[in-house]
Amino acid sequence: MTQYIVRRLLWSWVMLMLVAASVFAIFFILPGGSGKAGPGGHSSVAVMMAGKNPRPELVENIEQRLGLDQPVPVQFGRYIWRMVHGDLGYSYQSNQPVLEAILLRLPPTASLAIGASIIWLVLGVLIGIVSAIKRRSLFDRSSMVFALIFLSMPTFWLGLLAIFFFDGALDIYDVGSYVGITSDPVQWFKVMWLPWLVLALTDVAIYSRLVRSNLLEVQNEDYVRTARAKGLPEHSVIRHQLRSALTPVVTMYGLDLGILLGGAIITERIFNIPGIGAYAVHAVTSSNLPVILGTTVLAAFFVIVANLIVDIVYAFLDPRVVYK
Repeated sequence: MTQYIVRRLLWSWVMLMLVAASVFAIFFILPGGSGKAGPGGHSSVAVMMAGKNPRPELVENIEQRLGLDQPVPVQFGRYIWRMVHGDLGYSYQSNQPVLEAILLRLPPTASLAIGASIIWLVLGVLIGIVSAIKRRSLFDRSSMVFALIFLSMPTFWLGLLAIFFFDGALDIYDVGSYVGITSDPVQWFKVMWLPWLVLALTDVAIYSRLVRSNLLEVQNEDYVRTARAKGLPEHSVIRHQLRSALTPVVTMYGLDLGILLGGAIITERIFNIPGIGAYAVHAVTSSNLPVILGTTVLAAFFVIVANLIVDIVYAFLDPRVVYK
């Protein structure tokens, strides 16, 4: 197990380098990238930052300050060297360290992602278990119908509908009043409960259907029939079934949580939560390459770590999984 973890950690560094190289190539090599020459043969980013009708000297100074006058391989090499040492560069607009800006926006994103993921995991697994046990009952049919309904609702539409109902009609929610959990836990909860529900409802539908189908699929396996033949109580039989049925759920949960930690863009924009997703969108619209690279590498880091944790959890859920 230890050798496997070390090997995966080394591969994780390789994957992060490949992600950084891909994003760098997209914004520097492809048409319209920051490294392409704009008016007067200067970088398009430097020209944009200099304003309307800039003097060539000003554009050249900006290029020198940002290192945009260097060849693209040199710029990429410098970026990778700084990233290895924990430096993600400086924002083109605010001149703020990118890592510092991301860390400031990470708590809101983490609050949103972790809170919503707990809701959809608990509700999804419970509804899926009850639906599988009470197959073809009124609860099973009703839950699957509601699952299809929420699965068909786009997050942006559901979020706007929730704001209209809870903020406009009932006046029990205040959009844009986010505070950190360390500053005021009560106000933090009042702001986060509605985004949690909006973000979780679609995944509750997905997870409940997945758990139900997996439980029904394994209920006729030999080990389940053997457990029942031995006279084990039903809750013990279900526990045996869950160990196999939850393996794909753990895989999906790790991926979903890792992606959300990289920024829940739509939900953050709708509820005006100052998280990483909104920060990344603004960086894309302003061609702020260091911020784009930093947020992309961070999202890739969370996904890779989540996959590593999922692989380790496999060994506890399924004894047949052995890592060498």
